[in-house]
Amino acid sequence: MTRNTPRAGGAAHPQANTPSTDSKAKNVLILIADDLGLDYLSSYGCKSLKTPNIDKLAAAGSKFTNAFASTASCSGSRSNIYSGLHTHENGQYGLNQQKTHFQTFQYINTVPKLFNASGFQTGIIGKVHVGTDEAYPWQVKEESGTRDVAYIADRCDAFFQKAKDDGKPFHLSVGFIDPHRDIRTRGGFGNSRDQYGHRIDVPHFEADEVEIPEWISDLPKTRQEFVEYYRAICRVDIGIGRIMEALERQGIADETLVIFTSDNGPPFLNSKTTLYDSGVHLPLIIRKPNAQGGITNPQMVSFIDLLPTTLDWAGIDLDYSPGWNFKSPPRRGSSLLPILETSELLPEDQWQHHIFGSHTFHENQNYWPTRFMRTRRYKYHRNVAWRLDFPFAGDLYASLSFEAMRNQKKPVMIGNRTLKDYIFRPPEELYDLEKDPQELHNLASGEAHKEILLDMREKLSLWQKETKDLWLYRDGQSITMLTRYANDGLEVPDRLDFDVEEPGTMGVPKTDLLTG
Repeated sequence: MTRNTPRAGGAAHPQANTPSTDSKAKNVLILIADDLGLDYLSSYGCKSLKTPNIDKLAAAGSKFTNAFASTASCSGSRSNIYSGLHTHENGQYGLNQQKTHFQTFQYINTVPKLFNASGFQTGIIGKVHVGTDEAYPWQVKEESGTRDVAYIADRCDAFFQKAKDDGKPFHLSVGFIDPHRDIRTRGGFGNSRDQYGHRIDVPHFEADEVEIPEWISDLPKTRQEFVEYYRAICRVDIGIGRIMEALERQGIADETLVIFTSDNGPPFLNSKTTLYDSGVHLPLIIRKPNAQGGITNPQMVSFIDLLPTTLDWAGIDLDYSPGWNFKSPPRRGSSLLPILETSELLPEDQWQHHIFGSHTFHENQNYWPTRFMRTRRYKYHRNVAWRLDFPFAGDLYASLSFEAMRNQKKPVMIGNRTLKDYIFRPPEELYDLEKDPQELHNLASGEAHKEILLDMREKLSLWQKETKDLWLYRDGQSITMLTRYANDGLEVPDRLDFDVEEPGTMGVPKTDLLTG
């Protein structure tokens, strides 16, 4: 097996917008939970919570154990899935809400653009949270904030029926609201009948039944919130079961690629909005019809791989650009289909052993640009605005669990990390994940890991340069913006941040990122 390398862009061949000519349609169904962590599905090892419908999907497909979002924020992560690009490439820098004006650039090639032009019926039901309509022209757009998963399944059933009646293959995205917090309350997760309806029953849990992860403090208020979080996760599982039943009832399950994942980690401190593994290491299950099921796949994959995967399944050229829209950057990911049924770890010359990530905003006031590179063992964070306090998302600051944590005896702890270390972060972080999976012991300043640090810094910088990242900084300035002066004698010191004590440029090493 050879590595399915990322495409560099270019003209599609004349048949690029024609779906596969196989006798059966090549449908795509993507199911996205909201704020669901890796460790809260029974198929991923959770002992205290049963998710039988997701387990059934895993038993029929491939369960990835090393799948990563590029960012730990709802809109940004969804834009990665729908565009095959990182947020600093597609423009969805933060949440698509209120007065932020964070929206995907209109010229970006997205799922609905690509599949519309290829003759598919496209749609999205439930949570959308990306913009604009020009960037995402779904033919069927039923945006909803409901937690009534039975209703969501009904709308999916109607979508399937319409595609059958029209004789079209389809691409449908389903965005669950669960298990996101109910932002109208401080500790709720939408677990009232008026929010999820009377057609399903959600189990109850006791505080001593939930599993509290090591990255969060085990306090009574935390357990209270996790009880509610568990119930919301059960609702996702029920909804997935109902949708899969509709797919079977319509007789199209054997024609449909099904992908299940989450947008980011749980809505608690030390997870959501951070690029620690608790925020970006997520569940990913892909069920391909007539493929071997029950596969546990250890390959390192990124959410930017999901769009190329669906294009590959649908028989659409991975470089296809409708309307010859070459302004859109080339998609960065690779199709997962060639490695889907692989349970053994592939060597690095056959599949990547590293991924990159990109975060800039969450809410409008949550500016904290950071980039990361993760290998199978090490994680490197480049915190561009490290002199700023790490910001709280509003719902996390207001949470009952944080209120309890901040009123502990000093030093205040967030799991095994001090609150001080959570808020004040250095310009670079390096972690040995084999020895330190919670990313607590920063190795960036030690001589013992200097070679690894420099290597990962360079590789991340080259990736930022390739992706034209505005937050590729040297001497505290955007190298991407300064390239226009590269032929006019400008030299930039090869240091990450501006040094106000020694600002001079004479006799100091210069970066080659400006021209190299």
